[in-house]
Amino acid sequence: MAGNSFGDLFRITTFGESHGAAIGVILDGCPSNITIDEAFIQSELDKRRPGQSKITTQRKESDTAQLLSGVFEGKSTGTPIAIVIPNEDQRSKDYSHISDKFRPSHADYTYQMKYGIRDYRGGGRSSARETAARVAAGAIAKLFLKQQGIEIFAHVSGVGSITSPNLDTADLARLLELREDNIVRCADPATATEMITYIDGIRKAGDTVGGRISTVIRNLPVGLGEPVFDKLHADLAKAMMGINAVHGFEYGSGFEGSKYKGSEHNDIFSKEGTKTITRTNYSGGIQGGISNGMDVTFNVAFKPVATIMRDQPTLNEAGEETVISGKGRHDPCVVPRAVIIVEAMAALVIADHLLKYNAYLNVKK
Repeated sequence: MAGNSFGDLFRITTFGESHGAAIGVILDGCPSNITIDEAFIQSELDKRRPGQSKITTQRKESDTAQLLSGVFEGKSTGTPIAIVIPNEDQRSKDYSHISDKFRPSHADYTYQMKYGIRDYRGGGRSSARETAARVAAGAIAKLFLKQQGIEIFAHVSGVGSITSPNLDTADLARLLELREDNIVRCADPATATEMITYIDGIRKAGDTVGGRISTVIRNLPVGLGEPVFDKLHADLAKAMMGINAVHGFEYGSGFEGSKYKGSEHNDIFSKEGTKTITRTNYSGGIQGGISNGMDVTFNVAFKPVATIMRDQPTLNEAGEETVISGKGRHDPCVVPRAVIIVEAMAALVIADHLLKYNAYLNVKK
């Protein structure tokens, strides 16, 4: 199975399955002398871990990160950083009833057809449990970016048909406080209350619902990204589309921009002191695939979780029609826990592009 690595200069490779002994990640290319705050890494994992509220899966995992290499006296050494996260609360028997059945809209069928074998216990490698490894690596990317003054903030901007109003992003620290003050991780308190009530009702009905996450990246230099195949927004899109349950990505004005005229949509350049800015930001901080110094903004759409607590018709491995029953512990809506995954993947992309940009500047000299 290929495709377990992500990034070029700041590169991660994840390993492990949902019901295996552990999951983990090897991060290669992290610069030396970055302060590695293990408490921060753990706090990031805590935001993704299961069992944290009534509207998330009740699987109980501490998601305790163990750093095995690449760190000495609290600093990165420049060598590969290995992190392992033990699995502690596997209930493989919850999946015995689907050992020969294909769950609708899951990876069961495609894995079986391609590889001739699949780990049906929680989906094995296809499980979102793997994303904890990305969050751990993303936390280190955030620590690197923090030294460059780069900030990343994401929040739940939509659940089902409920949509948060556009937020004033001038004070990201305040928005972070508001986001972490509720279990759905929406930075608008009134909308958060509505979302929580709705998700809890969906959960009680044995169903699931999708949602949206909005992200802003601030203080990027002008010049991240390449003009053809390694466009910054293309790599962000790849990162987000690689997250479980993601079905859509848009940056800047996104699909709404297709409704505008050019005279309405063009971002007019202006001066703010000595800094070049644009009066609007329909470009989402990226023009020609390259960051222009404005905030990078994008939205990510998540589908409803495929496992529902209702009987559904399906096929078994023999091609026979059968019925499958939803069992086990699953999220009624993934977006509250996915916020930190979106931030982590964004951080990994920006860290990778920042190293490429710095390499370009060195060659340019």
